[in-house]
Amino acid sequence: MGSMRFEIVTIFPDFFTGFFENGILRRALAEGLVEVGTHDLRAFTHDRHRTVDDRPFGGGEGMVLKPEPLAEALAALGIEPKNSHPAANPESATQAEPASRTRVVLLSAQGRPFTQAVARELATLDRVVLICGRYEGVDERINDLYCDQEISIGDYVISGGELAAAVVIDAAMRLIPGVLGNEASSEFESFGVADAEIDTDVEGVPRSQHGAGGLLDYPHYTRPAEFAGVRAPEVLLNGDHREIRRWRREQQLRKTLTNRPDLLENAALSKEDLKLLDAIRQADQI
Repeated sequence: MGSMRFEIVTIFPDFFTGFFENGILRRALAEGLVEVGTHDLRAFTHDRHRTVDDRPFGGGEGMVLKPEPLAEALAALGIEPKNSHPAANPESATQAEPASRTRVVLLSAQGRPFTQAVARELATLDRVVLICGRYEGVDERINDLYCDQEISIGDYVISGGELAAAVVIDAAMRLIPGVLGNEASSEFESFGVADAEIDTDVEGVPRSQHGAGGLLDYPHYTRPAEFAGVRAPEVLLNGDHREIRRWRREQQLRKTLTNRPDLLENAALSKEDLKLLDAIRQADQI
C-alpha cells in the first residue's frame, strides 16, 4: 500500500511550513506514510498582479475567489470537472473502472461538520485535495463542478481555510496505519469506535478501558499520585482492571452528559451503560 497524499490549494503556502516540521506529521512525512503538496493559487494566474479574487456579482461586502485560477490549479492536479468524468456519464463508463480514490474537499463555513467519522473516511483514500477558501468564499461554480465535499470544522468563522486544512490533515493522518506509535491510541480516544470494533489487546493483559463508541474520552492521570493536595482516584492505583474499566466508562458517560449530551443520541450504549447513565443523572441531578 502506497502513502496517502494531501494536496493543499491556498494563497498562503508558507502558512503550513511549521505545521509540517513538528510532531506526528513530521515523522509520518519522514517515514513516507503521508505525503503533502502545497500549491500556490497565485501561480495559476496570468495577470501582472496575480489576481485571485474579484467583487461578488449582485454586490455585497468582501471579495470572492475567482474560478479560473482554481480550475487551473485543479487541472494541474489531474482533477477534471465532474461532468467530463466517466462517472457523470454512465453510458460511457465500464464496469471495470474502479471508484475514484481521490476526493476534492472545499473548506468553508457553509460545509457539513467535520467529525471523527469523516476523518476515518478520508483516511481510507489515496489522495485528498483541500481547497482553502478565503475572503467571502469561493465562486460556487468550483464547488459545483469539482468538489466532492464541502466541510466546516465548526460553527464559527475564521479568516481562511488554511487552519481548517491543518485540522483535517492532522485528524485524518493520525488514523492511517503506522502513523501513531500505538495503533490502539486512535481507538480509545474521544469519538473513537465501539468495543465491538476493537480487537486490540496487549500481551494478554485484560483491556482496562472501553472504546469510546462515539463518547468523549475519560479523564487521565499520571505521576505523582498526589498533586497540589489532590490525589488521583484510588481506583486507578489498585490494579483491578475490572474496576478501572467500570470507572472509566462511568467517567466517559458523565463527561459526555455534561459537555456534549447531543452525542448520547447516536452513541453505542449497552444496557449497563444505560443503567450507569441513569445513576449519574440521579446523583448529579442532570
